[in-house]
Amino acid sequence: MKTMIYSVIAVALASLATTSCSDSDSPAVGNIDLDSSSTFYNAPDQASANIYYKPAVGYVGDPMPFYDPVAGDFKILYLQDYRPNQPLTYHPIWGVSTADGASYRSLGELIPCGAETDLDAALGTGSTVYDGSLYHTFYTAHSPNAASTAGINEAVMVATSSDFVTWHKDPAFILSGATEGYSTQDYRDPFVFKGDDGKWHMLVATKREGKGVLAEYTSADLRAWESAGVFMTMMWDRFYECPDLFKIGEWWYLIYSEQHDAVRRVQYFKGRSLDELKACTAGDAGLWPDSREGMLDSRALYAGKTASDGTNRYLWGWSATRAGGSNTGNMDWAGALVAHRLVQQPDGTLLLGEVPAIAARFGQGTAEAAFTLDADSQRSFGRLGYENRISFTVKCGGDARFGVSFGRGSDSTSYPTLVVNPEGEGHRKINYEEEGADSAGFIGGADGYVFGAPADGVYNISIVTDNSVATMYIDGCAAITARVYGAARNCWSINSYNSTIEVSNLTIAKADN
Repeated sequence: MKTMIYSVIAVALASLATTSCSDSDSPAVGNIDLDSSSTFYNAPDQASANIYYKPAVGYVGDPMPFYDPVAGDFKILYLQDYRPNQPLTYHPIWGVSTADGASYRSLGELIPCGAETDLDAALGTGSTVYDGSLYHTFYTAHSPNAASTAGINEAVMVATSSDFVTWHKDPAFILSGATEGYSTQDYRDPFVFKGDDGKWHMLVATKREGKGVLAEYTSADLRAWESAGVFMTMMWDRFYECPDLFKIGEWWYLIYSEQHDAVRRVQYFKGRSLDELKACTAGDAGLWPDSREGMLDSRALYAGKTASDGTNRYLWGWSATRAGGSNTGNMDWAGALVAHRLVQQPDGTLLLGEVPAIAARFGQGTAEAAFTLDADSQRSFGRLGYENRISFTVKCGGDARFGVSFGRGSDSTSYPTLVVNPEGEGHRKINYEEEGADSAGFIGGADGYVFGAPADGVYNISIVTDNSVATMYIDGCAAITARVYGAARNCWSINSYNSTIEVSNLTIAKADN
């Protein structure tokens, strides 16, 4: 896929448009009077977050969403990343519950790590199913010392519960790929589902003869599993983590996270049957589902998996923190829990959309008058809170570049920006960039999101921020997640770079100050 790098246009804050950077609801903090000042305020992230959930201690890794038919809510298990973790026993499975993907209740630790010499000294991704009487969570057991576990680094184990509160590991259950010729080092992320044949099926991300594959197993009772061979091969030298298989209407989907450093995204394949789905990668065919190679978001979202209540299907992934709390730092492992709504298009392709309950949390907000921005201009707005929702419409020509900047104080020399760029005939690309006099420009390793440009040149945009996590949606076209350190309690702006744009329907809503 072609990548276009654009030069950064620094927009001087000395030439601010009519809207000043102030917020009458903001009190004085430290030496800065937030009510009357436009200078940058370095507001650290709150210890915990709720819209894009983060525990008070540590971070969220690899979510494992499950719709609980008994409680009638979603349970999202995840790998608890303490940072620093213990050297050998790390990533116990914790959980949260939510009715709508907009607020969460912590369930605490559900499945603990084993002892240092156990096969499940460290835990990895898995999935949960309910058989009518017991919940079963199949998870990855990871041993950092294969010498103590019969040469096996990774295997599948299970824990069960009757109430989703107290869980019991089954030490007698160990599913290893050794007897089927699969890797004993890469053998993880079990995904279990009920097939049309009435049997339970399990997919495991592994390798055979150095080639990445998804192994398949079947069972009548969730206990005795038989190999069903390779479900799907992986493209080239790629490795598909966190597989998630489901059906919407007449289409089957496989959502996965591509481990390769050159990609590192949540992607999907589709087929009208399971055989058609498998054929997408057979012989490295590369039968992509859309013009984006099935990419659902930017690199700032990883390990995405889904769950459905029968009406809506949501995708949860983690938005990585960045090293040193810097907008240009390397992305860490784990971060905040981000939810999107999965939207199926008429042709079967998938997009991510805003979770309705998140938008509903903010109410009406404050409306701003419509305005026009000429080339090389911008308009700045007042300080945001920790939780914000911004919505507006942009109308522009096909070659116009426009963007939204955060953390934009009058003394800021760099600030994160989501820029909507032209990307070839009929396409656009949202890039994550750093702008300002001392900016880094295009951020390597962040990439962006390519989408079809609206034929009428009208872009209906909504942005939700929670501390330093931002999600941007362009109605029916695109979704992108980003880390925007400095967004909270600071000014922000809408920018036009190379032509005139019209901005209307601007509403700013804050859930806090």
